Amino acid sequence: LLIFSLLWAGAYRFINPPTTFLMLRDRVQGTPVYQSWVGLDAISRHMPRAVIAAEDARFCEHRGFDIDAMEQAWQRNQQGGKVRGGSTISQQTAKNAFLWPGRTMVRKGIEAWFTLLIEGMWGKPRIMEVYLNIAEFGRGIFGVEAASQHYFGKSARALSPVEAARLAAILPQPIKRDAAAPGRYTRRYAGRITARTRVVATEGLDACL
Repeated sequence: LLIFSLLWAGAYRFINPPTTFLMLRDRVQGTPVYQSWVGLDAISRHMPRAVIAAEDARFCEHRGFDIDAMEQAWQRNQQGGKVRGGSTISQQTAKNAFLWPGRTMVRKGIEAWFTLLIEGMWGKPRIMEVYLNIAEFGRGIFGVEAASQHYFGKSARALSPVEAARLAAILPQPIKRDAAAPGRYTRRYAGRITARTRVVATEGLDACL
């Protein structure tokens, strides 16, 4: 198993993941799956900045795990209300690329192992590229290129800051939210992401890409 995981993670450093468990879920349910892989250099710079602003402000600094964010999430969850996670983009990439959905301790442990592997073997640009190409943006819509075409009728290369922020805003609940016709909450959240994106650019929080 150890050798297999090393070979699998190493292969994805050079080979684009052909499918994910979420894609297989949709296909089994009869939902058409749309995905078109594009390199990081073919994606508007606004998009990685938007997901860093929304999901993982310390993406370029940590080695896969943001301990401060995990502690803050734990404290918020202990206070009751909506449960929030502290997963980094690296953790989400490991989960989406290699694993099945779930919150069991066994799955989280395997996720942590694959997170360490991709951080050590891929590098930040590849992690971001894979993340943006396999993330779910709606039922049957995977990757930023398919999402950009579906919601805005344009390529990922042409995304504006507002459009990128709207796509980032639907990532936590891609089935319930719509980037083209966002509800009040999604619109507000996208506005906050747009503001944070300017900070990401100004402070060079995406300098590793």
